[in-house]
Formats: sequence, structure tokens, C-alpha cells
Amino acid sequence: MSREFCIKFEQQFVSGKLSKRYSLQDQMDRSFGSLMDNIAEGFGRSGNLEFRNFLGYAKDSCSELKS
Repeated sequence: MSREFCIKFEQQFVSGKLSKRYSLQDQMDRSFGSLMDNIAEGFGRSGNLEFRNFLGYAKDSCSELKS
């Protein structure tokens, strides 16, 4: 789902209202990347506790996007 979310916003970066807001675009792009990276890294860890921790980090990235 995070990948689909990123693709939708990438379309806004290219042709939507966000296409000319470069600093906002950069910040959002880094948050999107962090979201997907944290899910993937947590999944690759050795246990459920670490996976949950990284899901928390991913949730934090979502909160950053909301702001």
C-alpha cells in the first residue's frame, strides 16, 4: 500500500498542484522513501518486536506527511 501511495503522490509532483513547490516536494519525497524503507527494513529484521518498532517509524513518516 505504501508503494501505491507513493505512486499517486509522484503523479502530483509531475503534473498536479505540487509540481512547482520544489522544497515541499523534496520533503514529501524523503518522507515517502522513509515510509517504504522502514517497512522493508523492519520486515528484514529478526523478530516481531523489531518489526513493530520499524512500523512505528513508518507511522511517524506518515504523520510527517500529514503535517
